[in-house]
Amino acid sequence: MPTPHHALVGPAADEPAPRSILRVLKARIKHQQLQCEFTEQRTDQAPPRTFALTCQELVHPDLLARLAQLVPHLCLLCEQLRETPDFWPDDDSGPLPDHLTPFTVTGLTLGGGGSGVTLLGQRQLAAGKLLNLASPYVAFDQELEPYAYAGLLETAVQAAVAEVEAALRGKCTAGIQLDLFEPAAGFTAIDEPFVPLIPMPAHA
Repeated sequence: MPTPHHALVGPAADEPAPRSILRVLKARIKHQQLQCEFTEQRTDQAPPRTFALTCQELVHPDLLARLAQLVPHLCLLCEQLRETPDFWPDDDSGPLPDHLTPFTVTGLTLGGGGSGVTLLGQRQLAAGKLLNLASPYVAFDQELEPYAYAGLLETAVQAAVAEVEAALRGKCTAGIQLDLFEPAAGFTAIDEPFVPLIPMPAHA
């Protein structure tokens, strides 16, 4: 699920900003910071380059809210809860119902060129310990996927990925979009060597 033609992720030179295309591969929240693996292309014809990044700013609440909407899917896919008449939240923008509050979606991995997803999360156990969860891979194509809510899952994943992409472009806790031409902590333009932004080998 690439984002077509936005300004470059990192700081740019004085000339007009070139356009780029982002494709999120993996995203994870750890210690309230975004860890992400993604590709970026300067143009449609340019080869994609893969990067790993840990954002130094705390994540924006909008991203956490989008990940929270994936919690019901995590519970069903990992067979942690059974679907009941009151299983699904009444309001996508509201808090999760009590039976879902022990669960958290901490990340996702997109596969098949964005045609499916694996959810990562945790369950708070009664003893206070955390149980790590990883869902089976789910294809969004309902003709190939037995999961009854694959379409709803795809919509929720797209919304979460949109927030991840916004975070890569500077959206953080303060809710202020950083100037795309200013250096941000832990971030750099593709052509500049900087340790927190690490080129990764291309995936087969």
